[in-house]
Amino acid sequence: MLNPINPTTGQALPPVASLTADEARATIDRAVAAAPAWAAMSYGERASCLINIAADMRAAKDELAQLMATEMGKPLREGQGEVEKSAFCAEYYADNGEAFLEPENLASDATESYVCHQPLGTVLGILPWNAPVWLALRFLAPALMAGNTCVMKPDPNVPASAACLTKIFQKHLPAGVMESLPVTTELVGDAIDHPGIRAVSFTGSSGAGQKVAARAASGLKPAVLELGGSDPCIVLNDADISKACDVITLSRMINAGQSCIAAKRVIVESGVYDQVCEELTQRFNALQLGNPTEQNECIGPIAREDLRDQLHSQVMRSIQAGARCLTGGEKPELAGFYYPPTLLADVGSGMAVFNEETFGPVLAICKAEDLDDALSIANDTEYGLGSSIWTASDVSAKRAASELNAGQVAINGIVKTDPRLPSGGIGKSGYGRELGPHGIREFVNIKQIWAA
Repeated sequence: MLNPINPTTGQALPPVASLTADEARATIDRAVAAAPAWAAMSYGERASCLINIAADMRAAKDELAQLMATEMGKPLREGQGEVEKSAFCAEYYADNGEAFLEPENLASDATESYVCHQPLGTVLGILPWNAPVWLALRFLAPALMAGNTCVMKPDPNVPASAACLTKIFQKHLPAGVMESLPVTTELVGDAIDHPGIRAVSFTGSSGAGQKVAARAASGLKPAVLELGGSDPCIVLNDADISKACDVITLSRMINAGQSCIAAKRVIVESGVYDQVCEELTQRFNALQLGNPTEQNECIGPIAREDLRDQLHSQVMRSIQAGARCLTGGEKPELAGFYYPPTLLADVGSGMAVFNEETFGPVLAICKAEDLDDALSIANDTEYGLGSSIWTASDVSAKRAASELNAGQVAINGIVKTDPRLPSGGIGKSGYGRELGPHGIREFVNIKQIWAA
C-alpha cells in the first residue's frame, strides 16, 4: 500500500493500493507492446495528442493544484502556475519536436551521409514529489513526441496527483502509450531491469540517483539524472541590492524551499555583506507560514516529517559549527511539518548548510572578499546544478558565466527551468539534459546513414 500523509495536518490521507510485482510487469508490458505503433505515427499525430493533453490539463488546473496542496503542501497559486507551465511544455514539444529531430546532413566521403533520430522504445520516468506535474511533463512531453512510450513511476507521497494526470494523458493517447506505475520503492529496481525498458529518467536526491544510475548501467541502459544542488548566488558590491534580495527570497521560498534549483548559498562581497544580511532578514521576517489549501501568499509545510527533521538537524549542526542565525531556526508549535524561513550568516565550508543540499526554507550567507574569492567559494561543492550572479559589470557577469561550475547560470535574475532551454547538472547534480532541443534528443537513437 501507498500511505500518503497530509503535511499540513500530519494526518494520514486515504491509502492507495500499490501494484504487485506481476501487475507492475504487466503494466510495463503494455507500454512495450504499444511502442511500435506509436513510433510509426506521424509527428503531426503525436503533436495533436499533446495539444489535447495540454488543453485538458488547463481545464483541470484547479483540481491538480488542490491535490498538490493536499498531498505535498504546495500553495494553490504555485500549483496553478505549475500546471500552466506544464501545459506549455506539452505545446512546446508539439510545435517544435519534429524540427528538433530533423535528419541532419553531414559531409563525408559518401555520396550522401546524414544522421536521423529514432525512438528507443519505452522509457521509464522515476519522479519525486516536489513538482509532480511539472517534473512529469518535462519527462513525458519530449519522450512521447520523439515516438517513445512512457512508464511513469510517481512518488508515493502524491498518488492522487499522479492519478489525475494519468487520466488526462490516457484520455488522449492510444492504449499503453503512457502507463502509470504506482509501486513501492522496493520494486523500482525490477522496473529498471525489465527488458522492455530502454532508458531511464530520474529526478531526485543524489544518493538515490547513484542507485538508479548503477542499476540502469548494469543493463547498459542510458539514463538522465537531475539530482540535488547547493546552488550558489554571488552578490557583488555593484549589484542592485534591493532587487537581488527580492529575487533571492523568492528563489529560496518557492515551494517552501523544496526546489533543486533554488538559491541555497548566497555569497556576498564584503562591501555589501551587512546590508544584504539586513535586507534578507527583513524579507524573511515578513513571510508567514500558512495552510496551502486555503492561502496563496504563504509558506507551506515540508512534505514529510523526516525531511523537516533532517533540515532542522542541518541548521543546528551549522549553528554549532559557528553559523549565526539571523531569523528562524526553531520548529514551530504547529500541526503538520512546517519549518520557518531561516537565515544563517557567516557560513563557511565544512558546515552542513554549505556542504549538503538543504531542501527547505533555509538560506546560507557567506562573505567573500572579491569576485575571485566568491567564485572559489561558489565552486567549493560537489554539486553543479544552478548558479547565479548579481552585478552591474558585464565583465564580472561574463567571467562568472564562464567559470561557475554548473549546468546553468542566471545573470541578475532567478534560476528557473523553461521548456525552451536545456536544464541539468554536473557532478553530484547528475548528467544528461532535459528540456529544450537537447532534452528531446536524450532518448533517441542517433543513427548514422552512409551511402556510397
